[in-house]
Amino acid sequence: MAACNVEALLAKAEQEEAEKLKSISVQKELELEFDLGNLLACDKNRIESRDFRGQKKDDFLRSLARDNTQLLINEIWKQPSERVEEAIVVKLPEPATPLPREKPPPKAKPPTKWEEFAKLKGIQKKKKTNLVWDENAKEWRRRWGYKRAKDDTKEWLIEVPENADPNEDQFTKRVKAKKERVAKNEFNRLKNIARAQKAKVPGMGLTPTAQQSKGDLARAASVAKTSTASMGRFQDRLPKEKPPKNTGKKRKFEPLIGDFSNERQKQLELLKTMDSKKPKLDITKAVNKQMREEDREEASAKHKRGAGNKRRKGNMSGKGNMSGKGKGKGGKGKGGKAGGGKRRGKPGKH
Repeated sequence: MAACNVEALLAKAEQEEAEKLKSISVQKELELEFDLGNLLACDKNRIESRDFRGQKKDDFLRSLARDNTQLLINEIWKQPSERVEEAIVVKLPEPATPLPREKPPPKAKPPTKWEEFAKLKGIQKKKKTNLVWDENAKEWRRRWGYKRAKDDTKEWLIEVPENADPNEDQFTKRVKAKKERVAKNEFNRLKNIARAQKAKVPGMGLTPTAQQSKGDLARAASVAKTSTASMGRFQDRLPKEKPPKNTGKKRKFEPLIGDFSNERQKQLELLKTMDSKKPKLDITKAVNKQMREEDREEASAKHKRGAGNKRRKGNMSGKGNMSGKGKGKGGKGKGGKAGGGKRRGKPGKH
């Protein structure tokens, strides 16, 4: 009796395990359409409404998604595979279904100067480990950064080389050399960015270019001269050298000590101007403005007069020659004009 119960329990456990681990073979009326390049599977089989209503919606959709995913994985493993670093990799074909993109695909970055040189010489990049053995500390330390191996900045004593100046500070020299290396790396990085964006590197006499114009050379010489402590005041000029342009004006300040009468007068004038209700009238400015307005009015009147004379001459030339024997009104009367105009009397007499 006990043996039967044990066998029943084992059979029930095997059945539950089999239900959990479903078969990898899935039967469909219509085969799915696969696009392995996009990991896409299209199921065109009809969904029975009775099965959809009879089961829970979540369970039905989960079962359908599981079967289609299993078919997609089965199709993937039919492709050629290879082992890469203890992992099996499948080579997928090219995608067949065009998918829309929000933005165009990014362009490949242009290689830097070092990458071009490495490709030309056949230099391959090797990955370095982060930890190296430090002989002085007798332990593994980081290659770069804080608490790195062979850190010479922690040394309290530096040996002076034979060919160096004995009075030169070696610590300051080392710090200066490091700053120069950092600045050089940053400058090369900015040049790579400018080259990638096809932009010209701005030159102020510090960066050599392929072709330098006369203005660039003059600007470079001016920068070199003004880089001294005296701002180039005691630098000798070259023969036929012209003075630099657009160098700016030096500001002049009042002395901090001495006669304060000029400053007191300026402050009193400022207070007087602020206290007065009427605005201060600048006579010179007002006279100049009036003269400009008069010149403008005179030029406008002269232009109108010249335009009227041209119009009158054109009208006279269009009428042709006129004789004095016409029989118009007032042609022979006193005060009459050729062409028969009306006689005008004096104002106030009718």
